[in-house]
Order: sequence, then structure tokens, then C-alpha cells
Amino acid sequence: MTITNSGHLRAATTHDGEALLRLWGLLFDDDADVHEPWRGHAAQWFARFVDDPDHARLPVIEVDGAIVATAIGTLELGVPNPQCTKGRTVRLANLITLPEHRGHGYGKALVLDVLGWARSIDADRVDLSATPDGKRLYDKLGFALTSAPRMKFVL
Repeated sequence: MTITNSGHLRAATTHDGEALLRLWGLLFDDDADVHEPWRGHAAQWFARFVDDPDHARLPVIEVDGAIVATAIGTLELGVPNPQCTKGRTVRLANLITLPEHRGHGYGKALVLDVLGWARSIDADRVDLSATPDGKRLYDKLGFALTSAPRMKFVL
């Protein structure tokens, strides 16, 4: 699928691991230290799921042969309930576009790609955590805030 400004949307391949790790590092202001422990775990995760379209979708935007934007969709299986009748939720995460490539619709294209994938695997819904900068895009695409606050416990 070709999109605006020479950007080309495609699924990530096994050869994209290093480029995606660099982009993911930018999400966490961690681009400088390639030896951070999370990177090894992320590389293993990527190798496991990059070719598993039943459980993950990793679209990328490529411009002139370089990956400039990406997102991740992962299937989470849970107990069916009134808000998720089949118990199939897709988690949208790690949406990032390099600053010099923003404003070209790449983020929207990536989100729409993950939404299409979520429909194709018969998911009930797509959940995400939005930054203030990203919230505007998600609002425009029809995402809604929920009443449940997100909490975490670090092990």
C-alpha cells in the first residue's frame, strides 16, 4: 500500500529488527545505550512474533528504503465479558514516527492498518494508552476514553 509523500506501508520482516529497536528506543528516550536489558527481550519478542499474523501485527512506513514510522498490534486473550464478548482485545502500542517525517499521515495509516488487522482476526476491540500528543489522532479515528483508570504494578 502506498501512502503520501513517498511513504510505503508494509508489514515488518525479520530483517527489520534493528531498525525497529532503534525506533522503540526513541519512545523511551533510550536510543543511546544499545545494551539496555529491555532491548534483548524486545529483540527476542520481535523474532517470535514478526511472522505470527494470528497474534501480532507490526506495520512499518518506509521512505527511501528507511523505516520512519511503526506501530504494534498484539492480540490479548481474556475472559469474555459484556465489553469484550469474545475476550479478544488488540493492544495498540509503540506508535512512533520520526520527528522529521511527522505530518504526512503515517500515524493514521499505521493505526488504520492495525484496526484492519484486528477486524481480520475477529477481535472485539482495540485498546491503547495515549500520550497527550497522540490523543488527537485517536479521537479523530473514533477511540473513546474509558472510565477505568489504567494502573500497574512493577515486579
